[in-house]
Amino acid sequence: MKFAICEYGAGNVRSVALALTRLGAELTDDVPGSDLAVLPGVGSAKTAMAGLRARGHDAALQARVADRRPVLGICLGLQLALEWSDEDGGVEGLGLLPGRSERLVGGRIPRMGWSVVEPLDAAFYFAHSYAAATPCATAWAEGAVAEARAPAFIGCQFHPEKSGPAGARYLAGVLEEVACLSHA
Repeated sequence: MKFAICEYGAGNVRSVALALTRLGAELTDDVPGSDLAVLPGVGSAKTAMAGLRARGHDAALQARVADRRPVLGICLGLQLALEWSDEDGGVEGLGLLPGRSERLVGGRIPRMGWSVVEPLDAAFYFAHSYAAATPCATAWAEGAVAEARAPAFIGCQFHPEKSGPAGARYLAGVLEEVACLSHA
């Protein structure tokens, strides 16, 4: 299975690439032609969206989802996949799934550390100040959306590539889902 990482000038590219190659996936730079496109997440929404647009990744990701070809968004990658982000004074997102990214209120901000994700029943590593508000939420941690899914899109607010064995299991599950889709 081949995966491509949508680089935008920041992000956790190296750790994501290492995590997926350890699971047997092969890195390619062909975003449109890969089996899975990964939108990594570290940085600010405005800068990341500008980087995606400058490289044409915005259109490539939108075309992939329209064609029901898998995309994985990690942390900021989930937030960028939404229609809108409140970060940086407001930024239009990719619109891969409905909703918006909103600043966290209460508790520790930025929210950094390990938290159990329900219903996944495992602890994952989080580092964020904004979170998804979407009807596509499928998992939560400490009241915040931890995962959201739509046809051809999986987004996680946590960093599976930094979450040890639980993160490796999560990524292996994503790769298995992608393999099943490609054989369907």
